[in-house]
Amino acid sequence: MNPDFIREALKQVRYPGFSRDIVSFGLVKDVRCEPGRTLVRIEVQTRDPQVPEQIFRACHEALDALPDVGQVTVDIEVKDAPAAGGSTGKSSIPGVKHIVAVASGKGGVGKSTVAANLAVALAATGARVGLCDCDLYGPSVAQMFGSQERPMANDRDEIIPITAHGIQLMSMGFLLEDRSPVIVRGPMATRYTQQFLRQVAWEELDYLVLDLPPGTGDIQLTIVQTVAVDGAIIVTTPQEVALIDARKAVSMFEKVNVPILGLIENMSWFECDAGKRYHLFGEGGGVREAEALRVPLLGQIPIDVPTREGGDAGRPVALTDPSANKVSAAFHQLARTLVAKLA
Repeated sequence: MNPDFIREALKQVRYPGFSRDIVSFGLVKDVRCEPGRTLVRIEVQTRDPQVPEQIFRACHEALDALPDVGQVTVDIEVKDAPAAGGSTGKSSIPGVKHIVAVASGKGGVGKSTVAANLAVALAATGARVGLCDCDLYGPSVAQMFGSQERPMANDRDEIIPITAHGIQLMSMGFLLEDRSPVIVRGPMATRYTQQFLRQVAWEELDYLVLDLPPGTGDIQLTIVQTVAVDGAIIVTTPQEVALIDARKAVSMFEKVNVPILGLIENMSWFECDAGKRYHLFGEGGGVREAEALRVPLLGQIPIDVPTREGGDAGRPVALTDPSANKVSAAFHQLARTLVAKLA
């Protein structure tokens, strides 16, 4: 029996909660085919005992029925997942005190706008803040912060982050021309993500905000298995079609033992000049969902034109005086709430 044949069969085994298989995730460390038996060694990083159990059963289901495999032995080595709250082990990022992931179940809910403005509002509290754009396929941080600089490297071959509006930034957008698409498969996306987290010279940060891509895929799992994430913020809009995917995002983080810091309802309403509010995407969806999921509702962010204009012009709306703009005020309140939770 050829080990490559065994690896191909193991591609049927999905990591619990994800659509990708354990081979593509790099969890299968060794396959040996000997006369009368087949040995498979797997490494899993998790604190959930059900994860290795499910993988063990699925591996046997995929292999036991194959011809000429003999006795199948599946050895799963379980390693502790990075602990929340700033692990000091190999999975921590030197010089970074807190790592916060901003995620969403679907695109188009304003996750990057929330991440960018949260970073700015956190910096306004006096903290040192970094923002890592982990959305390799749709990077937007370079545009939102109005920078077209190209990162340099230091003498340790680490990427020096770009600084704009007082925030240390890293994004695929700084490495590409405006119209250049990112065409990489899963393993390369994993490698780029690890480089952004582990090979960037972040300089003494109180908070590193991770702007995650939408969904629950390769990059999300790579992040939680590479660094110790203090918690995740889930961004949604009030309508049910967005809330469905927000639930999936919450479930995904729970499976990989990342605490949910709370839910943010974005685009909650539009307020006209006369002061009347129009709930364009429905009313109260985020409130009800936070109660159903038993997580805090961290804030409700309204829609306004200056937020869109600021994102396009490279000047996040949170740079505006909070007393002069309600959206800016909402982001500054969100930052204060987050600082208190992490303290």
